[in-house]
Amino acid sequence: MNNLNTNEKITNNEMLGRISEVQKNSFRIKFQGQDIPAKLKGLFYEESADKLPVVGDYVRFDYNPSGDSMIKSVQERKSILQRPDQAKTGVMQYMVANVDYVFIVTSLNDDYSYNRIARYVSMVLQGGATPIVILTKSDLCNNVGRYIREVETIAEDVRVHAISAIYDIGMDELEEYLQPGKTICLMGSSGAGKSTLLNAITGEEIMKTSAIRESDDTGRHTTTHRQLIELENGVSIIDTPGMRELGMAMVEDGIDSTFSDIIELESRCKFSNCRHDTEPGCAIKAAIENGELSLERFQLYQNLGQENTKNYAKKKEISKWAKAYKKNKF
Repeated sequence: MNNLNTNEKITNNEMLGRISEVQKNSFRIKFQGQDIPAKLKGLFYEESADKLPVVGDYVRFDYNPSGDSMIKSVQERKSILQRPDQAKTGVMQYMVANVDYVFIVTSLNDDYSYNRIARYVSMVLQGGATPIVILTKSDLCNNVGRYIREVETIAEDVRVHAISAIYDIGMDELEEYLQPGKTICLMGSSGAGKSTLLNAITGEEIMKTSAIRESDDTGRHTTTHRQLIELENGVSIIDTPGMRELGMAMVEDGIDSTFSDIIELESRCKFSNCRHDTEPGCAIKAAIENGELSLERFQLYQNLGQENTKNYAKKKEISKWAKAYKKNKF
């Protein structure tokens, strides 16, 4: 999908471009090296939220060189990252599409959270992209190796890099991902170092960063919306606003992939409906007792699964209500 020619003319006036920015009902399309303004064709407002264009989407549009172009359709996606809205109503928020790698950016100070990184990894795996954990501000940490080893236990395939963008420590390790035609999305909390990392990758101050607070070594991320940036070498980078919390919904497969070791242990339990409580022959209890599995990791797996189920139920209820409302309205 990333090899689409976004300068392609499909009909006399229909073009193919890529969504680079979304703000309410206004869009910008990356086309012929420029970001052109665009609006949605009316039929989109009858579609569900997952059908609306998001940053990273390839779209067909009628080109208007003197005003807003008109977006007509969204091309098939290779990946889509989504989360429940911050109000925890179960409504899904569709964030970015057609991403190859997601840099999960976490600084090695008070921002670090094993729980939050596991949430990001599950969401990314569910969406069809590859999670890469970037531990920033390594120059401020005295025990980097301990954090790398800990993050590597989150999922079998997760890759971890400890860097300092300011002092150019570990930046060379990221070159393998910065290949022409690839799209990288930066995600993490405010102050984790996303803007500093982006500026280091591009070699210029694309994103402004504010001063670091002495109390907790964090700066404030100034990104307020998702934005796609094309580098001269053909790499696309999507920067996103900081997210302190990340809810779970519709990520069952992602959770299973993240905690594949626990899924495998559960298959060894004597009873298929084992609750891992008082049942005999429980492989989970045995693994915790012999140190193969930590109790904290198992509890995190359970908590994320319960949260995912709860939010999914909310989403189904809201979808049911929306369908009934639409039927009665029309």
